[in-house]
Amino acid sequence: MKHLIVYAHPNPRSFNNAIKETIVNTLKNKGHEVEVRDLYALGFEPVLSGSDFETFQSGNMPSDIQAEQEHIKNADVITFIYPIWWTGLPAILKGYIDRVFAYGFAYSVDEQGGYVKHLTGKKGLIINTTGAPTEFYDQVGMTNSLKQTTDTGILDFVGIEPLHHQFFGAVPTVDDATRKEMLVEVEKLINEKF
Repeated sequence: MKHLIVYAHPNPRSFNNAIKETIVNTLKNKGHEVEVRDLYALGFEPVLSGSDFETFQSGNMPSDIQAEQEHIKNADVITFIYPIWWTGLPAILKGYIDRVFAYGFAYSVDEQGGYVKHLTGKKGLIINTTGAPTEFYDQVGMTNSLKQTTDTGILDFVGIEPLHHQFFGAVPTVDDATRKEMLVEVEKLINEKF
């Protein structure tokens, strides 16, 4: 299978990076093709500008968006790896969704006003880290809210089948042994799903 990893964390020494490397290595060891789009390393422009709308309406796409859309078109599975900041996606990833999952590419509206999903047949996986313990997010309903906004509001909306959404909580405060156990869990998840 062709896997696209969309990665959004600015620190190359982060636990998110360790998750990314674990997934890349596990998939490659199983013979899968893997492409990583590290949004910070790419210097991806997250701001959807007025000129973007003008080029969309003229039938053209800005070259940076076109490049990312090609990666999505070629992928069977898209994995998003990012920390939860202020109960949401990092701004660079939110901007990626705003710009790349554009009308006409990821979705459209038919003559009856219904939504058409353009990315059907693809599968999605989301792995998040949080500073708060997972139990706290579960208790206040945040886990379900995050799943609804991303799994349903983004992935399913454009036709990507959400396979799994994994949360790793209290990452900055747990010990190294616990983080190593989390990476074992990541490897197990990838082996089970693919």
